[in-house]
Amino acid sequence: MAEKVLFCRILLLLFFSAEADNKIVRLPMRAIQIVAPRQIALLNNVPKPKPAEGEVLIKCSYTAICGSNMGQYTGKGLWGDIDYPNPIGWSGHENIGTIVESRCDAWEEGALVLALPEGPFGFAEYIVSRPPAIARLPQDAPDPAGLIVAQPLATFLRALERTGSVINQTCAVVGQGSMGLIFTHLLRLMGARLVIAIDLLDWRLEWSERYGANHVIDASREDVIKAVEELTNGHMVDFVVEAVGYVDSLKTAAYLPRHGGRLLVFGVPHYELQEFPWYHVFREEIQINTSVGPQCGQFFQTAIDMILDGPASALTELVRPRMPWDKAPEAFEMYAECAKDSLKLTLEF
Repeated sequence: MAEKVLFCRILLLLFFSAEADNKIVRLPMRAIQIVAPRQIALLNNVPKPKPAEGEVLIKCSYTAICGSNMGQYTGKGLWGDIDYPNPIGWSGHENIGTIVESRCDAWEEGALVLALPEGPFGFAEYIVSRPPAIARLPQDAPDPAGLIVAQPLATFLRALERTGSVINQTCAVVGQGSMGLIFTHLLRLMGARLVIAIDLLDWRLEWSERYGANHVIDASREDVIKAVEELTNGHMVDFVVEAVGYVDSLKTAAYLPRHGGRLLVFGVPHYELQEFPWYHVFREEIQINTSVGPQCGQFFQTAIDMILDGPASALTELVRPRMPWDKAPEAFEMYAECAKDSLKLTLEF
């Protein structure tokens, strides 16, 4: 009898909690937390976030790991002074899922979406997001996980809006991780006359060739600056993308533009202060630009359409490997160690 009374009380408590919370019972969710350098905790009892007015609550099907997560995971460089454990879910920012609660008139429950989470706390089963960082996906998409590459593609589109046209220009991309490969592929599609791909790993350079690079340079074996000089008959290139952020890669990238050329610093700098050949950049009048931040959300729908309509459909091949959520510790370590074909590594809830 006592057990039945207790059970009824629990039901009443849940009922009135739901009434007070928009009639939704907020059961726990799963999430990932980086608790120490190279240590991942899988949590199963985390409270769901609550959407505010103008926001939606999304149940995630997929979340991807980004190169920018590696600093907080390894605790190296700029991230050496951050506090551990990190906030729960931080800083995942590439998510696909279904809207389960909407407090935004333009977005209905049941919609399949690509979303940038608030926080960003995207390494979680449920996230909160708001327009414009939400984009609609086809309900019948044959490979919805593959569409998660639209998020980094959107960052590419925002960067190109800031740096200008590459039509009929010569380009070099330093770093051929998933982001560098996106630049390599899309620069060709957007009219670049020549794209040179540069990396330390031969397996990545094989992908560069698949994505249309005219030439590849193995930085572990060649002098990159001399190689670019030879490939361009001494002219160097019009536009350089640095997609790594390490001291040596940034220094190398600074010597690749021609006089008056452009350098896009896209990779997250490894340190707050780091050595850079400023005198060379000054004398050569090299234009430097950067691109980072959540503003990429306004390009989500365009990126998705580019993939679905064909021009960028090949980028879905980057979404590999795909691993279950409970393999997150292994997945982060694979990414940190640059395991072969670990490109846009994606976790499935």
